[in-house]
Amino acid sequence: MSAIELRRVDKSFGKRPVLSDFSLNVEAGEQVVIHGPSGCGKTTVLRLIAGFIAPDRGSVGIGGIVVAQGAKIQVAPEQRNLGMVFQDLALWPHLTVHGNLDFALKAQDLSREIREQRIQEMLTRVRLNGFEDSCPTPLSGGQQQRVAVARALVSHPMALLMDEPLSNLDDDLKEELLDHILELHAQLAFTLIYVTHSRQEIERLAARVIRMPTCPSK
Repeated sequence: MSAIELRRVDKSFGKRPVLSDFSLNVEAGEQVVIHGPSGCGKTTVLRLIAGFIAPDRGSVGIGGIVVAQGAKIQVAPEQRNLGMVFQDLALWPHLTVHGNLDFALKAQDLSREIREQRIQEMLTRVRLNGFEDSCPTPLSGGQQQRVAVARALVSHPMALLMDEPLSNLDDDLKEELLDHILELHAQLAFTLIYVTHSRQEIERLAARVIRMPTCPSK
């Protein structure tokens, strides 16, 4: 059974078509990198999977369940069991590292004890023990990126969506964090869909590469 499936999807914004008859099938635990020219719909694919937007035509399925069909979202984003890391990371600056992770867990109606267990386990995995009470802003770029990954994974999602998360980092730090993402993927066996322009990231991460076509003409 597919973890994620887009079937014959069309998506336009106003009069600008972005995806036309686009299909994608990702198996559970698979590691997929999506790349292509700017404006070709890479981020749109992630937003469709996450449920932030609905297709104009076609369907989106997660774990064998149709979550969007045509222009209708049938399963809300918070009910899709997905984690996402955005290009700007979108950390809550007014919350501590602990607070950022706990925020992701509170929607699951878990006990405080279980939430605390998961937070400490994830901080250990991303090597941020001792930073629980720090706010994100003073942290280094690499530490902020690890907080974003920890927040996305602390709820034990079936898939992690990453939208050019390393684009603002230098090459050495990027290499270190790519190693870390691969290590977490091997440990936790989540499905990974990763959007990037970077050849370095494609070569390091991709078990399968999907090159997006240029945008369909009007």
